[in-house]
Amino acid sequence: MFTNVRAKFLLTVAVLLAAVLTPAAPRALAADTAHRPGAEVVAVTRVAPRQVDLSVRSTALGGRTVKVRLLTPDGWNPGERHRHWPTLWLLHGCCGDYTSWTSMTDVAETDSLRDVLVVMPEAGWNGWYSDWWNHGQGGDPAWETFHTKELRHLLERDWGAGRDRVVAGLSMGGQGALLYAARHPGMFKATAAYSGSAHPLLDSESVDRIMGFFAGQNTDPLRVWGDPVAQRRIWQAHDPVHLAKRLKALPVYLSCGDGTTGPLDPPGATSALEADFNRQNHALAAELNRVGARQVTTHFYGPGTHGWAYWERELHASLPMLLRALGTDGG
Repeated sequence: MFTNVRAKFLLTVAVLLAAVLTPAAPRALAADTAHRPGAEVVAVTRVAPRQVDLSVRSTALGGRTVKVRLLTPDGWNPGERHRHWPTLWLLHGCCGDYTSWTSMTDVAETDSLRDVLVVMPEAGWNGWYSDWWNHGQGGDPAWETFHTKELRHLLERDWGAGRDRVVAGLSMGGQGALLYAARHPGMFKATAAYSGSAHPLLDSESVDRIMGFFAGQNTDPLRVWGDPVAQRRIWQAHDPVHLAKRLKALPVYLSCGDGTTGPLDPPGATSALEADFNRQNHALAAELNRVGARQVTTHFYGPGTHGWAYWERELHASLPMLLRALGTDGG
């Protein structure tokens, strides 16, 4: 019976891929259907020109299935197993999801990315790009393991991702971009954070604010990193300022507004969150300077709140640095 079920599953997958991708692509997914530990693609959907959504079942996420959006380069064909593309990981913020970058910015129309595979993974409403502490038990969700091990290997094995990678993100995703670059040496060649949570241990206001995010959707806030005093070492291990030495050899781009009304805001708009993150980013820039980092670009642009108009602008501003690190000029 198992053989029949598995055969039907493989046939369904092959038909699906034949409908949404190129004729050569079924080999890519069929190779990943042995239910091995880790991640496996269980469905594929083409949602727009050059945009493909992978439904990925993950051991690190307790067997749950989550989405990953790919913005594919010209000529991309996952069936061509010998060809691999430089890769930009774009990480979403809290309260967003894997669709945020394509729905809220012009990333899909950006010509300089037509030679790059852009990976936009789901990271949970408030996952914080971390393997959650869960009161010392670990386990689901393990977003960091899912992204940096399971998904990375899956994309490189079957979906044309190369080993030249850069990472960028906004807000929670900005913190994620800094954490992944610091905590996984050699994985990323450059990192960019837009209005990122760059120093959650800055002061009691910053701690209280991120604990408020941890408590979102009725979550026990201590599940993520534990108590900021009792589990101080875990907090420090997820605080970019405490990881600054691990970033010193990389090109780093930091940008943030100061939370007051800026040129891309409606009249009277302010953001206490952006003001807090502005202080955090200044602290990280100072620490990077202290430890001898020489490839740090900062754009602390003064008036501006926590919004997509600024993050789209900062993505474009940081792309030349990111693409140089990938070895492509985006032309």
